[in-house]
Amino acid sequence: MAETVVLKVAMSCQGCVGAVKRVLSKMEGVESYDVNLQDQKVTVKGNIKPEIVLQTVRNAGKETSFWPAEGK
Repeated sequence: MAETVVLKVAMSCQGCVGAVKRVLSKMEGVESYDVNLQDQKVTVKGNIKPEIVLQTVRNAGKETSFWPAEGK
């Protein structure tokens, strides 16, 4: 089942964006991803587990957390 994982990732430059894209492109089950430097937001879609995505991006040396849920 496809899942969408949204992360807040500390990125300061295009090099950071490239590093995040590199690790996501190698992940099994990832169908698509969007890395937004301005918002510090990474959206990943695919047959993936949220915790694994979080750890993978964190292992790339980036401070990473789940995007805060939209509160009403």
